[in-house]
Amino acid sequence: MRQAAVAGGRRPGRGLGVAAVVLLPAGAVLVTAGLVLGRGGHQASEVGSESMDPTYRQGDWIVTEEIGGEDIRRGDVVLSFIPERVPEGLALQRVVALGGDRIAHRRGDDALTLNGRPLDEPYVRAGEPGDGVTSFDVKVPEGRMFLLGDNRGNSRDSRSFLSERSGSVAVGAVRARVLDDWTVPVLLVAGGFVGVVLLLVGGGLGVASLLAGRRRAVVAPEWAAMPPPVR
Repeated sequence: MRQAAVAGGRRPGRGLGVAAVVLLPAGAVLVTAGLVLGRGGHQASEVGSESMDPTYRQGDWIVTEEIGGEDIRRGDVVLSFIPERVPEGLALQRVVALGGDRIAHRRGDDALTLNGRPLDEPYVRAGEPGDGVTSFDVKVPEGRMFLLGDNRGNSRDSRSFLSERSGSVAVGAVRARVLDDWTVPVLLVAGGFVGVVLLLVGGGLGVASLLAGRRRAVVAPEWAAMPPPVR
């Protein structure tokens, strides 16, 4: 009669198998989390014009997140689908006013006024709130927004379309908001990468464990199973 014997009383490759059992689920969790959270619509895009200079210069890369109209806030820099204004691609502009707001500016003023109060805009190029030509005083219709570029002297924005519903754009045109903090998308990418690595390493350790178990198993001779002689 023959029986399998294992050196040291432990199955060969047991440590590798334990490591695989730990790494595989961890990798699966990270990859799944990255895929699920990544469906929030984080995306990198290249700035294609000078209209948002100096905040975002032409050629800069930005990271955006998909949002709905209900999530828009004053001051947000958004990507909007406005084919009648920007035939190709999306418009990158800043939301300076929302539905119900009154936004105004006269040539020579030091600032735009929002609901009668000066609007602090440290982001505009050279500190110029206007283009030196256009004056306006409008009330933004509900469900719409007033968009301006930070480079007020070189931006085709709501000021150029004042005859069309006061230059406003429907909030539904927004596709994404620019993120100043890249922490979340970077962590998503890093977590997904680490998850893939853990899956590969865990799978490799699992295979190694199985092979080690088969290779190191030895067969004991028949006499090893016989009782010792009686003296």
